[in-house]
Amino acid sequence: MKRSLLTFEIAASSLLYSTALSFAEGRADIVNRPHDLSVSSMFLNADIVVKIVMLGLVAASIGTWTVLIAKTIELKRARTRVRDSIERLQDARGLAEARLALGSADPLASALIAEALREFRLSSDLSSAGGLKDRVASSFAEIERAESLSIRRGTGLLASVGSTGPFIGLFGTVWGIMNAFIGISKAQTTNLAVVAPGIAEALLATAIGLVAAIPAVLIYNHLARQTGAYLELVSNLSGELLRIVSRDLDRGVQQVPAVLRAAE
Repeated sequence: MKRSLLTFEIAASSLLYSTALSFAEGRADIVNRPHDLSVSSMFLNADIVVKIVMLGLVAASIGTWTVLIAKTIELKRARTRVRDSIERLQDARGLAEARLALGSADPLASALIAEALREFRLSSDLSSAGGLKDRVASSFAEIERAESLSIRRGTGLLASVGSTGPFIGLFGTVWGIMNAFIGISKAQTTNLAVVAPGIAEALLATAIGLVAAIPAVLIYNHLARQTGAYLELVSNLSGELLRIVSRDLDRGVQQVPAVLRAAE
């Protein structure tokens, strides 16, 4: 009887030992198992909220570079047109010659001349042209403001991405780390090999946020300088046409109907 009991205790001890050893080996296998921490793997293993944040930031980054390409082409063409118009206006003695020299190549210059001629027409029945130049200058200023708003269209996206991108990425990181801590509590281990993948996936959101925000800020500043240079050219064009208007006025009020007939 004692021998049977001893045999049973030995068998039970062996079973418990083998079970504990298997469990320890399994835990060691989990801890030592290599994790794929490539960007694609971290994205695929991330939480759905973190994935949405990452995709949104990637879309914002694509939009940023699209704005850069589109605005660079637009500004280059606009500067070329305005420079060409200024060169053509340098030898014009009046609005009639200016309109003939410009043609319809530059919509902005055509709009300025059309506005000046409109003021000439509306003032043709006045005995004094003292305020005509001021009214033309006011009309030119309105056109310049409209052109400024038009040429800046699209750059608001850059400001938004640059200011909010890091915070959106940080939101994804906080959400991912929260899920990582939940996973730690379920796994009942704080081993770095188990914790690291979840935290790395969360930090990827912040990295993408910075990748989207930093170029957006730099591109916004670059386009702001280029836009300022273009608007300076627009101001030069407006000033050149205003000088031409002044020449017509100095020729006398009686020349206003003649200016209109010549421009037609």
